[in-house]
Formats: sequence, structure tokens, C-alpha cells
Amino acid sequence: MTRYTRTEEAISKLTPEQFYVTQQSGTERPGTGEYLSNKKPGIYVDVVSGEPLFASSDKYESGCGWPSFTKPIEPANVAELRDASHGMIRTEVRSAGGDSHLGHVFEDGPVDRGGLRYCINSAALRFVPLEAMEAEGYGDYVSQVETVD
Repeated sequence: MTRYTRTEEAISKLTPEQFYVTQQSGTERPGTGEYLSNKKPGIYVDVVSGEPLFASSDKYESGCGWPSFTKPIEPANVAELRDASHGMIRTEVRSAGGDSHLGHVFEDGPVDRGGLRYCINSAALRFVPLEAMEAEGYGDYVSQVETVD
């Protein structure tokens, strides 16, 4: 079993925006994220630790300005914490192994798919396309990725 952790080497390779989002609990500007309109099959992993977080088959267009997912690909890899910042109560989403801030989860997602909307910053993610998953060590998750014709 692969152990996903954050390392100083990984942190040193982050862009300023990736550092701001993942290490300082920041938020990228809505509508600007690299993966907002990505429709390719594959998985999204923590940019710091590489732990698998979300599958493209669970991604949907929510209209919120950030990539949205209905559920994590591996629930144990996503930690949910109470966030009382900015004068509101929300549920923060962090990667469990890398402790990267990812975004927030809300209860206004598609009801027929569980009702959750994981609103995630692109800057916290790295996309691994379906055709590269096996080579990059994510072969166990291929069955969770649907190809779209």
C-alpha cells in the first residue's frame, strides 16, 4: 500500500498559487482554475502528496467557478474539518496524507448522486489521464474512471 505524505521537496516545487491554496488555505479566483473545464477521463491527485482524490467520472459542472465532484475516489484520503473562517460555518476539505487544503464540501450537489458538491481548487490538484494511470501507479483506480465518447 502506497503511503502518501507531504515532503519539503514537494512543497518547494509548488507554484506561488499552489502554495497559497494548499499550504495557506487560500482560494483561487473563480473561473480561473486549470481543471474547471477538463472533461478528459482520469483521476485528480493531491499536487503535494500524489494521493488519489477524485475521479473524472464523479466530476460535474456545478456553475460555482471551481471544479466540482460528487464524492472522493478514496474516502479515507479526504479529511473534512469544520471551518468557521470568513464569518460562516463551512466544511473544509483537506487531503488526509498530504494535509493540503483542497476546498470545501457543500450539501447542494446532485441529489441523484448523493447530494454533495466537493468544490475543489484546481491549484490543489494534478490530473493523471486515464492512459497514464497504470504507469504512474494508479492502476487500482482505472475501474472507477469512465470513458466518455
